[in-house]
Amino acid sequence: MNAPPAVEAELLDLSQQLLAAVAGGDWPAYRRLVADDLTCFEPEARGQLVEGLAFHEFYFRLPADPTKPARPATNTLASPVVRLLSETVALVAAVRLTQTLDDAGRPVTKPCEETRIWRKIDGHWKHVHFHRSLPS
Repeated sequence: MNAPPAVEAELLDLSQQLLAAVAGGDWPAYRRLVADDLTCFEPEARGQLVEGLAFHEFYFRLPADPTKPARPATNTLASPVVRLLSETVALVAAVRLTQTLDDAGRPVTKPCEETRIWRKIDGHWKHVHFHRSLPS
């Protein structure tokens, strides 16, 4: 079923907050948005189902390379679809376009396909599962 406009807007906003936390390496913001038992399939997991947060925390805790300037990153959800699966479970599917700079400082855009599941827990939406694929 289609999500009511207010719920759709809330879920898209939360999805953008999640992507901003990832792009900015903001572990506290990421933790606020995701469930402790998050599961996922993503390219970095090499075909394995990842459960919990330790796998993701590793990437957040990597030190920045002091010899390279920080690269700006902008994430856009292209053609998002929001489906309310129940009163407490929703799906957000989109192509994420990440704009950044390559090693020569030229702008590049990289797409990936994402499906994210959100669940309302104690009155708040939490991200509980995602599947992210690189385009074929």
